[in-house]
Amino acid sequence: MRLLVGLGNPGGEYELTRHNVGFIFADYLADRHGISLKNEKKWDAEVGRGALWGQPVMLVKPLTYMNRSGLAVGKIARFFQLDPASVVVFQDELDLPLGACRLAQGRGAGGHNGIKSVMDHLASRDFVRIRIGVGRPTASRAAAGFVLSRFSQSELQVLDKLLPFLEEGLETLFKRDLKTAMNLINASTGAALEESD
Repeated sequence: MRLLVGLGNPGGEYELTRHNVGFIFADYLADRHGISLKNEKKWDAEVGRGALWGQPVMLVKPLTYMNRSGLAVGKIARFFQLDPASVVVFQDELDLPLGACRLAQGRGAGGHNGIKSVMDHLASRDFVRIRIGVGRPTASRAAAGFVLSRFSQSELQVLDKLLPFLEEGLETLFKRDLKTAMNLINASTGAALEESD
């Protein structure tokens, strides 16, 4: 089984904010593949079980707020005895422009508290990460406030184009391997979006 984890903050006030782009992609996958997400208190998360491309998955949205995201991930991974390499985390990334994304494995946290929490609770950095660019604030605006700001309508249109591409990358990871998926996502993101204009 693969554990697919979208990072974000629970609550209506955080919906469609940059920090919640992991939640946005998790919801997109749930909707596309008919997976029902339900609040499961024992995991401190919304959880849905199903299959993607013939492989069993558990789709997870931690409800412990970003800084403690790893609590749910660690609980579930230990219970099902999952190897960290079978965990895929969707996160927001300030160091990438909106519309860009990168696939990586074994990286450091890069200042992302949600990722740091996942590393702490898995006692590993060997999980796979899909880093989804949300852009960087202007010099006069603090990063903390920026990631909690909502996407504009034009930015949501960019996301609407990006999500199917991310799904294609995830499908490649499932059906092929990490290297092939990295080649697709890391090299082709911008081109894919330009072609869909």
